This record gives sequence, structure tokens and C-alpha cells, in this order.
Amino acid sequence: MRAIWSGAIGFGLVNIPVKLFSATQQAELDLDMLDKKDHANIKYQRVNANTGKEVDWDDIVKGYKVEDEYVVLDDKDFEKASPEKTKIIEIAEFVNEKDIDSIYYETPYYLQPEKSGGKPYALLRDALKKTGKAGLGTYVLRNRESLVLIKAAGDLLILNKIRFQDEIRETEELTIPDVKIKPAEMAMAVQLIEQLTTDFDISNYKDTYNESLLKLIMAKAKGKKPTAPKMKIVHSKSKDLMAQLKESLSAPKRKAS
Repeated sequence: MRAIWSGAIGFGLVNIPVKLFSATQQAELDLDMLDKKDHANIKYQRVNANTGKEVDWDDIVKGYKVEDEYVVLDDKDFEKASPEKTKIIEIAEFVNEKDIDSIYYETPYYLQPEKSGGKPYALLRDALKKTGKAGLGTYVLRNRESLVLIKAAGDLLILNKIRFQDEIRETEELTIPDVKIKPAEMAMAVQLIEQLTTDFDISNYKDTYNESLLKLIMAKAKGKKPTAPKMKIVHSKSKDLMAQLKESLSAPKRKAS
């Protein structure tokens, strides 16, 4: 893995030098975009809007339009705007992780201590475990300020980027029907939930779609014409909610896929 950021965690008056690594990776098949007519690769180019000529990455700068003119910014300008936030993840407070709604979670990262940060890193990690808390703070990565949550997981500290409140859309435009649930329906729904409740084990779930798609691709590569399997209807034909719930309770438990 390659570090995407290096700096420090600010924990009171303690600075913990760390490196940041992406904790996730994409699993989908690498599909190329092709021209429908001759299957030639589609290429994207960075083109000058005035000349129509392609521009090298080294010749591209960022700018902000003020009235009719652009103010051009370089890497030093972004750092000067808030030098401490580009180099330090300052923990502002500690919170209970369960108090943060899942809608705010965005991207997870691994934090690795530099050689000189081993002991304070372990101290913060173990203190978070003992208290059951997580550190909440901010820092700047790729010219964008992020709100982050730092928590302990095994031997690691994990950083989760979380969204600011103004990034969450309001729900007023959604139409949610106002319906009344009968006590018998509620009791049966609770019974169904309890029947299907297990201990969470992520290893039970696999991405099987990519495997199926690759089989289809290989079949087409050999000149075969794969046929789509017939869909198995698992829903009850009855429109009565109670009947559907009763049928669900008597149905065999489906395996995770």
C-alpha cells in the first residue's frame, strides 16, 4: 500500500506522526469504454477550450473565477490558507461512536504511526478502547476540509471521513405515506425479524455478481450466446399483508450471498 497523506494527529499537547492509507479497494471488473461501431477504445483528453489542443497535466493549474478573471492557485496557496489543517488531524473532542448516524459515514482509512510515533499511537489506541470513545476532528486532504472520526480497531487506529451536516439533503421533498399498522401485523413483523436475527459476520457475504459476469464474458468470448436464467419469484402472490408475513415465517431461511 502507498500512503496518500502524512502528518500528525493532535491529541491534546501530544503530536502523533502518522501516515494515511486507503482502507478499501474497488472489486468490479475493469471494463473499457469502446466505440460501438468498431470497438476502438474511447480516450479522454484535457483540451484547451480556446485552442482545442490537448494540455499536459504539468501545464494545468487551478483557479477561482472572480468577476471575469481567474485567480490562479498553486499548492503553496492551499497550504497557506490553513497550514495547520493540512499537516495535523486535530482531535477537537471525544464522542460515543453510536451517537453518529450511519448516514454521515463516507470513507475509511488506516492510520500507521511513523517510527517516532509508536508509543503515543499505542497510548491513544488503547485509551480509546478503554473508554469506548472515538476522536472527532478535522483536517485538509486534496484541497478539501474533512470531518473525521478516529477509532480503535484491533492493533490499528482507523480514520473514517464523515460528512458535514450541510452535505446531507433535507427530506421535505420525499412523500412518505401516513399509514396505521395493526397490532397483529406489528407482532408478526417483530417475530419475523427475530427469526432472521443472527450474529453479524461479514465473511458470510460475497460479491457473486462479478463472478457471474465474468462467466458470461468468457462464454461470449468462445462464441456462445448465454441465456439469462429465469427469475425465481420469492414474493407471496397474496396481496394481504398478514398472509405475506405468515408465509414468510414458514418459509425456509435464505442463505447470504
